[in-house]
Amino acid sequence: QVQVLESGGGLVQAGGSLRLTCTASTPAFSDDDVTWIRQAPGKEREFVASISFNGDYTSYADSMKGRFTISRDRTKNLVYLQMNNLQPEDTADYYCAVHRISAVAQSVDGYRYWGQGTQVTVSS
Repeated sequence: QVQVLESGGGLVQAGGSLRLTCTASTPAFSDDDVTWIRQAPGKEREFVASISFNGDYTSYADSMKGRFTISRDRTKNLVYLQMNNLQPEDTADYYCAVHRISAVAQSVDGYRYWGQGTQVTVSS
């Protein structure tokens, strides 16, 4: 049974921080790239950040640079998204997507495995 699980969401005031965690039982999670995607109510999905299999390469959407940090612990099969200086516009469901199958960089849907999401709400 392939499972992808996100955790760490919650309610935070503007300027606060949260750390999201992703773990998965995909065939080779520690060797797969991992991406965070978010979707706010009534809006389209948006690329947030991704990390390579060994953690040496990361990619961020321009609006997240300097505020969000993606990292991984391959030994523990964990991927993190540290979110600082959160703003109301960051309110969304955050999804962990594993193994990109799209040829498009920073794809919002081209991934083999998906979690069910964790909700982040930022109050003003």
